[in-house]
Formats: sequence, structure tokens, C-alpha cells
Amino acid sequence: MKDLNHIKHFYFIGIGGIGMSALARYLKAKGSYVAGYDRTSTELTKTLENEGVEVNYKDDVDSIPETILNNQENTLIVYTPAVPKESKQFVHLKENSNLVKRAELLGMVTHQKFCLAVAGTHGKTTTTAILGHLLKETGAKVTAFLGGISEDIQSNLIMQGDDVVVVEADEFDRSFLKLSPNIAAITSMDADHLDIYGDKAELEKSFREFAAKVPKNGKLFVKNGLSVEGSSIGVNDDSDYSAQNIRIKEGNYVFDLKTPSEYIENLKFNLPGKHNLLNAITALAMAIEYGTPIHDLTRALYSFSGVKRRFSYKIKTDNLVLIDDYAHHPTEISAVHQAVREMYPDKKVLAVFQPHLFSRTRDFAEDFALSLSDFDKVFLLDVYPARELPLEGISSAWLLDKISNPEKSLVQKEDLISMIKSEKAEVVVMMGAGDIGEEVEKVKNALINEA
Repeated sequence: MKDLNHIKHFYFIGIGGIGMSALARYLKAKGSYVAGYDRTSTELTKTLENEGVEVNYKDDVDSIPETILNNQENTLIVYTPAVPKESKQFVHLKENSNLVKRAELLGMVTHQKFCLAVAGTHGKTTTTAILGHLLKETGAKVTAFLGGISEDIQSNLIMQGDDVVVVEADEFDRSFLKLSPNIAAITSMDADHLDIYGDKAELEKSFREFAAKVPKNGKLFVKNGLSVEGSSIGVNDDSDYSAQNIRIKEGNYVFDLKTPSEYIENLKFNLPGKHNLLNAITALAMAIEYGTPIHDLTRALYSFSGVKRRFSYKIKTDNLVLIDDYAHHPTEISAVHQAVREMYPDKKVLAVFQPHLFSRTRDFAEDFALSLSDFDKVFLLDVYPARELPLEGISSAWLLDKISNPEKSLVQKEDLISMIKSEKAEVVVMMGAGDIGEEVEKVKNALINEA
């Protein structure tokens, strides 16, 4: 593992990514010179610029700051696997500089610190955000790198000291194997990223390798039922840590927590959905294992407001609810459906979904069709390609044909607002990991202006 002590300058190719920007913010706050490139200006890149980070948006060598080009011996170039290998900046800097993936840098930053890491194909972002919030609110000297924007701090980085670091352990490209966790959790191991792993068995093998990185004097928590040994987490079951006596009061969960040593009554949690309750139990278990007093955690849990684009309410009135969610896998879509039905059992629910990646759409088409068919009505946007080129025969129209619910339509972005208005649905859920988040804001403004 490289030593960061002599590194004074950092250059991020793909600096606008959620994980990249958190590291850039951290290093800037630590006094390093930080700059980077991304294709387009976003809220994240604007925030970085406001914090003194130089960001350029033109993929050519001339856009790279002189400070980076003239100090290569003490400069680290950081890139994300999503960056095209033919990128002019990437090609030039690859030939001339120290170069690491984002995951390697995260491993370097967290190396030799007490590390709490959350892995899982679903749930890791919310669980990491809850855990970071719990430790911050109970006074721990914590730094947390989040895979989403926490609603509480409007940031993907918590900096309150260096005693303990909380990280989201990403399975994409086997990134999480660069970490050295003292306490870890695995929230789920559903098949995903098959363009990287090939099959589910290879994905699960990678998770077991991650689990093996936890030392003997550490602790691993796993969702009950997963094929990895560890302290179990569950809801209404006999897990080591389990939510019991669950009820809903004024739109919030109230539950009791059973641990191996005690039973804590009447905890309150704001986020809907059993999947989020499971995330909360996982975060509580990790915080308790770290040594946080349980009576402090009760207050901290109730004050957690959520993560942007994770069941985020954009409109919440008696007559209309608009929800924005990052769900881009069939399991996540089913979890959103469960949460919506639990909170709004008698209302018509319209789902707007933007498939993410042609390969994922192909690999999970039947499961996508099943999960989407559960909603009262489905609108499909075109597939968001992200890092991929189109695959022959794979499209949203192809997926739409597989959805058994006859209440379904293929919708273009320019028609989305008028189509949503015409449905007069009481609950609208917009889901996907592409650029649908930008459409959510347009829909929200249009619906508010009409009200």
C-alpha cells in the first residue's frame, strides 16, 4: 500500500462521482491541493468548486492544471473505473504519473484507522449514512465517507475527528477488497454487476473474501439468511440483533430492539420500509459493538432524516405524494413497493422507472418485470446507458413487453410531465440510477405549480 505522507497534490478523473467527491472534499479539508475533471457540471462539482477545488470539464491535456503537470513526483492521480480508457486526460496522466483507483485511495486513507465498513448489493448507502449519523450525534470523533447525500448535513462527508472511520464498501469492481475493516456488515448479496462478476457465485465469493478481511478480534454482522457466518441481523425473527414489536405511529416506525445482552423498548425511526428498518438495526448493532451507549443511540436514531434519492419525499400532502428513489435493481424496486404499500395502502401508485445499463436490463429482465408489475401503473423511460454501448434487442420497449400489468406505457422525457398529470395518481414513485433525478425536480415543480 502506497504511503500518502509525501503526496501533496491530488487529481481526480471523474471527480463528480459520489465516492470521488467525498475523498476530494476530505483531502482538501486536510490541506492538500485538490483538482479534477468531469464531463459535466453538477451540484456536486459546484459544491467542490465552492470549497476551493479546481474542476475542469474539457477532456484534453491543456485543461489539467500546471500544478499537477509540474509536480508529478508528489502528485497522486485518482480515477474511477467508469472513466473511459480512451479519455485524453487519463491516457496522458497514466503514462506520466502515480495512478490509483478510487478504491485504492480509500484503502490508503482508512489504513491504520479503526474502520467500520458496510457492504451489500443493496442498503449499504443508507446503512452507512445512519451509522455515520449515530456516531456523530453521540459525540464520536468520526470521519464518514458516504455513497449518498445525507439529508441531515447535505453532504457525503462527515468530518468530526479521526478516531474512527465509517465507509461504504462497494462491491463494484471488487473495490471493497482494498479495505481493512475492524467491524463490518453485509446487508445483502443479490446478483448484480454481472458484467464484472459473470455470475452470482463469483459475486458471493468476493463477499466472502471481504468478510475474511475482518480480524479475529473484530466483528462481522450479516443479514439473517446470507451464506456468510457472522452475528445475524433481522426483523421479527431470532437474529442476534432483531427489531421486535414493530408498529407505525404518525408515519414513523416504533419498535423494540433485541440484542444478545438486552432488550430496548420504544425506539423511533423515520424512514419507511422494512428494508430501511433492517438498515437501521445493522447500523445500531455496529455502533453498539463500537462501544456507543445505547441510551444515546435512541435519540440519535430518531433524528436521522434520510439520504437523498433513497425514498425521498419531494411532495407530501394529503392529496399527492411524490417519492424519489435510487432503486435500480429488482430487489430494490420490490422494497420500495413494500414501503409505499405499507404507508399508503389504499392509494393509486404510479411507478416511473428508468432502467440503468443495458447489461443489467438484460440480466434481470424477468425480475424487473415481476417487481414493476406490482404497481398500479408503470411508466418506463429509455434505458440509461451510463458506461455501456447499446446491446442489440435490449431496450425499454423490450422490457415493457415482459411486464404483465396491462397498465403500462413507454414514455419519452419530454412527455413525462403531461403523462403524469393525466394519470391523476395519488402517489408517484420515480426510480432509477441514471439522470432521472433531474426529471424528478421538473416533475415536482410542475405538480406544485398546478396545485
